[in-house]
Amino acid sequence: MREQGRSVAVICLVIAMALWGSSFIALKLAFAELPPLWVIFGRMALGSLVFLLAWRWRGQMHYRAGDWKYLLGLAACEPCLYFLFEALALQHTSAAQAGMVTALLPLLVAVGAFIFLHERISRITLAGFLLALVGAIWLSLSGSADEHASNPLLGNFYELLAMLCATGYTLLLKHLSGRYSPFLLTAMVAFVGTLFFLPMALLSAPLPSSVSPMGLGAVAYLGIVVTVGAYGLYNFGVSRLPASQASGFTNLIPVFTLLFAILLLGESLNAVQMLAAALVFAGVLLSQWRGTQVLPVGVLD
Repeated sequence: MREQGRSVAVICLVIAMALWGSSFIALKLAFAELPPLWVIFGRMALGSLVFLLAWRWRGQMHYRAGDWKYLLGLAACEPCLYFLFEALALQHTSAAQAGMVTALLPLLVAVGAFIFLHERISRITLAGFLLALVGAIWLSLSGSADEHASNPLLGNFYELLAMLCATGYTLLLKHLSGRYSPFLLTAMVAFVGTLFFLPMALLSAPLPSSVSPMGLGAVAYLGIVVTVGAYGLYNFGVSRLPASQASGFTNLIPVFTLLFAILLLGESLNAVQMLAAALVFAGVLLSQWRGTQVLPVGVLD
């Protein structure tokens, strides 16, 4: 039964990574017609509506004194800061390159556990982290400005900041998942995001007078399928697996993103960028060679 539960968690994580990989494409399509902050608000509002309609299936909630600071930190990391940085990233870099930067997330989680949770990191893991970091920097520097990436270096830097926020989210999520259902934690992301991005959207650029069905469909996809589906599946997977293992599945995001970008947006990577991307994956694989330390539940108490 335990092995079956693990298999279900793995399947959920793979599907979540495919949905997140496609989200870079949907964001690119939406940003082409709508101001970025309105896109983010729209996806959060749609996600919140879905959760309100399904509230009867919200699952467990066992509040413990002091949880408010972890819940606040979780919401600050994602959706607030994460989506701000991702919106900035996709205004300057391509969906394919932004997806490649996400390959650093498992390594960032391992380093975060070492710094904040005092976990030991093996030399192989550290070597993998450095190799992947070099690859990500090389990928950014080798990018040239084109119709898909006006300033890839700046855009990829913003995406790196988004990954740092995702690292904090993953560590806090693992700590809270024993007391709160994946439904509740995902719903909180949507509710907080709606409240956070509404005033920012109102103060930003005005909405266009007309939006194509493609643009509206992209926002609906982001709100219903990605915000509800991908986050829900990921949160479920983290609740069933160690956070370090669950975050390792994000290595699949660049693969899905690149595939969707080539098929749907006509994007491509030049030869040097392909080598740099290969270096990122080599570093990630090296860091996973002997596995990673399991994050103990309750270490943030």
